Amino acid sequence: MSRLEGKAAVISGGNSGIGLAIAQRFAKEGAHVFIFGRRRKALDEAVQRIDGKVTAIQADASKLDDLDRVADTVRKAKGKVDVVVSNAGFTEQVPLRDITEEHYDRTFNLMAKGPLFLVQKMLPMMGAGGSIILVSSAMHSMGLANHSTYAATKAAVRSYVRTWAAEFKDSGIRANLLSPGVVDTPILDSQATTSEEAAAIRKMYASYTPMLRLGQPEELANAALFLASDESSFMTGSDMLVDGGVSNV
Repeated sequence: MSRLEGKAAVISGGNSGIGLAIAQRFAKEGAHVFIFGRRRKALDEAVQRIDGKVTAIQADASKLDDLDRVADTVRKAKGKVDVVVSNAGFTEQVPLRDITEEHYDRTFNLMAKGPLFLVQKMLPMMGAGGSIILVSSAMHSMGLANHSTYAATKAAVRSYVRTWAAEFKDSGIRANLLSPGVVDTPILDSQATTSEEAAAIRKMYASYTPMLRLGQPEELANAALFLASDESSFMTGSDMLVDGGVSNV
């Protein structure tokens, strides 16, 4: 039997990269996946790539009104949520001296405020056996120049799952962190202006990863499936590192 048969899963940023790979894997395992993101075209393309039950919602993970609309859509369609994956994010490298309030707000609104309120709005539809997965980064425990705000948001979500493990202890709901290293997704392309520059960025990141390569979205989807399924039933408040060893050296 498929590991997520009959489950309803909500995935922010499920239209590309790690989020899309997770949505594809969950749907293959029998879940009805609700994906949402800001870009309609990317959502439509994602739907075509997901083999299974999928509902795409155009919504901004940093806006509470949009999260209310996502929750309402899920409630009307399924009446329950079994798995929540908070994945939406971006990387914008800025030295401390150049950080602006606008950059700070954009980063924290999407990657610190967004996950908290997404879970808050899905929680009334979750019951025993529910699984919350926050996608963080190995960087939450590292020091990498020019990532002050990004790394801080990832440390925030690490704190969330610890707190929620205690808060949900009588509910049967689990909350865990999934922390990737550098994964080969379109986010890397957004850091470059040419294809040659993007290739150089990939080579640079691979060179200081102990496994000497980038992670693949499907590898993170495998880990997310474990956290979503009953196979991880004795895990909560945990941080699952899938980073090629980069945070350990």
